Amino acid sequence: MTDAYIFDAIRTPRGKGRKDGALHEVTSVSLSAQVLNGLKDRSNLDGLAVEDVIWGNATQVAEQGGCLARTAVLASELDEGIPGLSINRFCASGMEAVNLAANQVRAGAGGAYIAGGVEMMSRVAMGSDGAAIAVDPSVAFDSYFVPQGISADIIATEYGISRDDADAFAVESQKRAAKAWEEGRFAKSIHVVRDVNGLPILEHDEYMRPGTDMQSLGALKPSFKDMGETMPGFDKVAMLKYPHLAAINHVHHAGNSSGIVDGAAGVLVGSKEWGEAHGLKPRARIRATAKIGTDPTIMLTGPVPATEKILRESGMAISDIDLFEVNEAFSSVVLRFMQAFDVDHSKLNVNGGAIAMGHPLGASGAIIIGTLLDEMERADRETGLATLCVASGMGAATIIERV
Repeated sequence: MTDAYIFDAIRTPRGKGRKDGALHEVTSVSLSAQVLNGLKDRSNLDGLAVEDVIWGNATQVAEQGGCLARTAVLASELDEGIPGLSINRFCASGMEAVNLAANQVRAGAGGAYIAGGVEMMSRVAMGSDGAAIAVDPSVAFDSYFVPQGISADIIATEYGISRDDADAFAVESQKRAAKAWEEGRFAKSIHVVRDVNGLPILEHDEYMRPGTDMQSLGALKPSFKDMGETMPGFDKVAMLKYPHLAAINHVHHAGNSSGIVDGAAGVLVGSKEWGEAHGLKPRARIRATAKIGTDPTIMLTGPVPATEKILRESGMAISDIDLFEVNEAFSSVVLRFMQAFDVDHSKLNVNGGAIAMGHPLGASGAIIIGTLLDEMERADRETGLATLCVASGMGAATIIERV
């Protein structure tokens, strides 16, 4: 089997995900094409240099509908002979694109791929695709469907995570993200977004609130308490599934949950032989990939079993991992991961995460792989694990090691 390597990884700064955000006038296709062009230029890719573009996004409707990957290729400077594949594993779409590319390379199905994803949450509203898991009673009732915010609060209730725990984690995410930007830790991977005239319109993550403290978060009302306790009363649905819970402790709000943002990211994955032929040196080997299905009601626990699976299948232990990136969908998701594996916070999300900088659903999996790789190089660490929870009850993980 051929090994798969990462040669480059870039991302756009994350926009605010609102109509007043810097990226609102940029389409999903345009943002994707800019990332593809960035990878092409940085690695001097000519002609049919890559086998395919695998591109993830979670809300595949309107401008993100059809085969967005192929449209992005045609809108970019890549050769039109390169096809495109759009995929959807909700929040893990960008990671699944990278993992799929790696496994294609391993199997000998092409020398290299560009993989990643995009989500324009200011332009294509979350949930606008009318997903059956949420709206079809024949599915939603049987799976005890509740919105993700309720799921995050169930995790907090089940595993003893308090409001102060969740808020303290969010404050630290903001502090770490601000420090990372101040010290230029993202400089290697940031791809500035430009307008049609080539002028820069976004050079820095726009969502960050570096002044966040416990007092400001303490003033925020829980975001999911009303939908849980009154109409439509999702707490009752949860307690039908989990009768041992006397009540749901609603600890999450806008300040300790991931931000709704716009963004895109791409990763260049290929074999060592392909890299040698193109004069490129690999930065890391993709050692293992994994995905798993989990309980669809609590939904967001996937990083734990996905990590257990990837470690088991790769013959590794949690102590073999030097650095971790766990997507900050909600504070409780990451706190549960740390609790389950007794992982020290000094090794996890050391440059902040989606609570501070935002979670562009289809791009986040590729973003955290690139962030992990940059930090492994900066801190001279050898092995890293990236993982995400996934809507409807799934998890995904990737282990990379420097070469």
